[in-house]
Amino acid sequence: MIKNKKSLKGSKTPSRRKFFKAAAATGAAATAAVAMPNLALGAGHITLKMQAAWPSGANIFFEMASDYAKMVSDMSDGKLKIDVQPVGAVVKTSEIGQAVSSGVVDMGHWVTAYWYGKNPAASLFGTGPSYGMSSQEVMGWMEYGGGRALYDEAVKSVGFNYYGFFHMPMPAQPFGWFKKNVTKVSDVKGMKYRTVGLATNVLTAMGMVVRQLPGGEIQPAMKTGLIDAAEFNNPTSDSQFGMQDVSKHYHLGSFHQSQEMFEVPINKKRYDSLSPAHQAILKNAAYAANSDNYFKALVRYSADLAKLMNEHKVNVYQTSDAILAEQLKGWDKVVGEFSGKDAFFKKVVDSQKAYAKRTMKYLLMNQPNYKLAYENEFGPIEKVKI
Repeated sequence: MIKNKKSLKGSKTPSRRKFFKAAAATGAAATAAVAMPNLALGAGHITLKMQAAWPSGANIFFEMASDYAKMVSDMSDGKLKIDVQPVGAVVKTSEIGQAVSSGVVDMGHWVTAYWYGKNPAASLFGTGPSYGMSSQEVMGWMEYGGGRALYDEAVKSVGFNYYGFFHMPMPAQPFGWFKKNVTKVSDVKGMKYRTVGLATNVLTAMGMVVRQLPGGEIQPAMKTGLIDAAEFNNPTSDSQFGMQDVSKHYHLGSFHQSQEMFEVPINKKRYDSLSPAHQAILKNAAYAANSDNYFKALVRYSADLAKLMNEHKVNVYQTSDAILAEQLKGWDKVVGEFSGKDAFFKKVVDSQKAYAKRTMKYLLMNQPNYKLAYENEFGPIEKVKI
């Protein structure tokens, strides 16, 4: 209903000159907004909250999570940032997957073995059987051998609602810290030992008594006798935990966890809300961190191994072939048992075997004996002082 006819009658129609002048001004403003969106629209800076499974400070894994965050910021010219929080800042480590899925945090930084309890196949995306593959080849299987689709299926099967990126192809993890030099399978039978993921089943099959403990509890547990031996990951992390203070016998090289990498989950809704450019940055920064982390690891791990040997008088050994062979038997037993009762587990294993059989034949036959070249220059590897 029109209530004020008089006011309408008394109003004046705008002139064509004024109309086009106003339109031109509006068009110019719109053009400026398109040309300079940062100034006209105040383009937003996005910050994603990530919780890592690692303590802050002198921790190389937290440092690597921060390296990834810096790459994301650098690639986006500071428009996309990741606020990396240490272990326990928001939720417990075991709750990271659910926290990311529900949006309590936007992202996480951990390893798939930490949700192995929800689906044993989770361990296959990081701490599974080798079949000759190192972490590098497992990551190749993830991206080009069908592993990505299987990973997404595993994530969905446990009710997680996130996408995942991976970075840092970790070198084979040491068998760990013992109270004496162990060379025979009988030396480790009945020994109370710390590890995680499917490795718990493998080493149990060898006759070890396995306990799953968080990283920060390993050294105190060994000090008090709750465990007799333990592994975590590498010389740098192990020395940061102070393992050299409770043991002087360190065994390198093992098949219990011969490959692993970081998983970086991101909430699906949050990821889908990002621009394609920012999505691409999150993905490609993981690839960049993959190389950078590995390069850093080789330098830091070798330097800290030297420090353990020279300053802390730690005895360093290569794990014996007898123990390695028994680990492989353990893997055969565990894989057979899980595959027999879990069709999805078997599907993942079959995919990995097919990829390893093809790619590793080429790689292993083409790869020269690098140890021979090393010893040609430096002498027997066991006697080389670093």
